[in-house]
Amino acid sequence: MNGPIILLSSAANLMDIAVNDTDICPCGSGKQLTECCGPVLDGRPARSADQLMRSRYSAYVLGNSEYLRRSWHPATRPSRVRIDDTRWLSLTVESTEQGGVEDVSGKVSFTAAFMDKGECRLLHETSRFEKIDGHWYYLDGDCRIEKPGRNDPCPCGSGKKLKRCCGHSVA
Repeated sequence: MNGPIILLSSAANLMDIAVNDTDICPCGSGKQLTECCGPVLDGRPARSADQLMRSRYSAYVLGNSEYLRRSWHPATRPSRVRIDDTRWLSLTVESTEQGGVEDVSGKVSFTAAFMDKGECRLLHETSRFEKIDGHWYYLDGDCRIEKPGRNDPCPCGSGKKLKRCCGHSVA
């Protein structure tokens, strides 16, 4: 399908990031990348909609636009995916609905924190996924973006208030 070109956000280009066996997976699981999203990014089918969503978040962080395009549902897949310089801070999975090993569809609701042009933002999305021939694909999602309050906990996980951490330069 020759759909629109989608501009996505990433911390850096994949070539700028050294990934090794001890790197912690960006998805927030606490596991090493090689034991978490790494194999899925390298082509192993995701076992669930949740695992595909986490691997897609990791692809945003790592700048892997080819994986993002490849894991998009054929009916909604853009013709090209370009990546910009947004810095992704954290991922929190809020809920999942179906999307397991035996399912053919599922939903995952999550919040992804990011910095864009010096401003902290929260992306709240409920993504829909579909399994075709044993492979999960991102279909689409409903999302909204909001600005967290200065006194809210910083989404980077430091334990500090936003105004004393990632939002310190934002008045």
